[in-house]
Amino acid sequence: MFEIILFVTLLLLGYVFGRMAEKKHFNSIIEREQQYRNILTFSKRFPEGITNHSEGALVEGNVVIANDYFKTILAALKGLVGGRLTAYESLLERARREAILRMKESANNKGMNTIINVKLETSSITKGQNNQVSCVEVYAYGTALNADLN
Repeated sequence: MFEIILFVTLLLLGYVFGRMAEKKHFNSIIEREQQYRNILTFSKRFPEGITNHSEGALVEGNVVIANDYFKTILAALKGLVGGRLTAYESLLERARREAILRMKESANNKGMNTIINVKLETSSITKGQNNQVSCVEVYAYGTALNADLN
C-alpha cells in the first residue's frame, strides 16, 4: 500500500511541478526570442541576399533538459499502444529553441547580427528503465557574421 501511495505522490508531484517548470521555461523562451529577433539565422552555408559581411566567428549554444517523472511514466504507457509521444515532443522543442537562443546570445555578445550554416546536434544523456530517454542534450552552432541583408 505504501508503494502505491509513494508512486501516486511522485506522479502528482511530477505533473504539478513539471507543468510549472515547463510553462515558466516556455515563457522565458518566448520573451528572449522577442529580444533576439533581430539576429537572423540560416541553415544554408551561403544564403542569398547577404552582402558586405565581416569575418565569421563560431557561435554555439548548448542545453540539457530532463523530462519530469509524470511525462516519463505517461510516455512509457503511450509506448505500449504506439502513436505520437507528445511528452517528448515538448521536451525536444524546448531544448532546440533554448539551444538556438543561447547561440543567438553568443552572437549578440560578439556584436554579430546574422548566423549562417546553423546546425543542430541532439543526443540522449541518460536512459531509464527499458531504455526510456529521460534527458536530452541539444547543441546548436553556426557561423556568426555582421552582415547587410538585401
